[in-house]
Amino acid sequence: MAPSAHGADDAGGEGDSALVASLAEPLARFIDHLSSERRQATLTCRHYQRDLLRLGAHLQQTRQHQWSGLDQAGLRRYVAQLSRAGLAGRSIARHLSSIRRFYDFLLRERQVRDNPALDVRAPKSGRKLPGVVDVDQVNQLLDGGAEEPLEIRDRAMFELFYSSGLRLAELVGLDLGAVDGRSGEVRVLGKGGKERLVPVGRKALLALQDWLNVRPGLAPESQRALFVSRRGDRISPRSVQLRLQRWGLLKGADQRLYPHLLRHSFASHLLESSGDLRAVQELLGHADIATTQIYTHLDFQHLARVYDQSHPRARRRPKAQDTAGDT
Repeated sequence: MAPSAHGADDAGGEGDSALVASLAEPLARFIDHLSSERRQATLTCRHYQRDLLRLGAHLQQTRQHQWSGLDQAGLRRYVAQLSRAGLAGRSIARHLSSIRRFYDFLLRERQVRDNPALDVRAPKSGRKLPGVVDVDQVNQLLDGGAEEPLEIRDRAMFELFYSSGLRLAELVGLDLGAVDGRSGEVRVLGKGGKERLVPVGRKALLALQDWLNVRPGLAPESQRALFVSRRGDRISPRSVQLRLQRWGLLKGADQRLYPHLLRHSFASHLLESSGDLRAVQELLGHADIATTQIYTHLDFQHLARVYDQSHPRARRRPKAQDTAGDT
């Protein structure tokens, strides 16, 4: 079921108050269109809803109660407001993408005369490199036993994140049978409904088997989800995030853990060892290799640190030597 656009339970920031009917009803139709006709994932619909509720709240604050009241100049002022609120360029670009698609829908519905977002671009910001966990810490996080069923489940999930570089939505969407223990592969439904096969490492397979041994104690026979909550239903993305944070605290991680961090670490460690960018692209399910190329920057940073620490002409001499050399 698509989320309702009449309330803002799923929205944050400025979208916390309900929209007037003249704004809420077209938005509700759009969200239903995404869910029912375009078959977009529930999480994707929520992201669109959150962005557009924020814009709707802004329109209400400026005493505009129709989507047609937004023109290009007004949208540019809204973008400036988002920037002043601390949103990065990439976040603003996502907002503009949501707005652009929504106004395309309104055009087809003959609710507006033009799309004010067509020629508006987000401010540029430096591309932030994703964080990674080093190999030694990954081993520290994942090695060691788990005794409670939920901890056995957690370890299997986190092993699979790092072993196969899955996205959060991909992991929670896995059903029983998605992992083939004999071939050592997992069948993943990625972005845009694209399916791919990804290898699963030996330790992840062992952790998954441990989980499958205890899973019947939590899940009814009718439940097809691979990973379930303590209630026996499919585990939610938020629960996975919270359980990974908890795991990191218990294991003494020196940084906050989140699912995409394990995906980044998978990609960076694989590229560092193999240098095969195309293979990493396939494993991650990236449609464009330019998305994968960010990991070459991570790899170069690692090489630069090694160079600085090791090359005799790169290392900085001690001050005493510097002084002696000046005499």
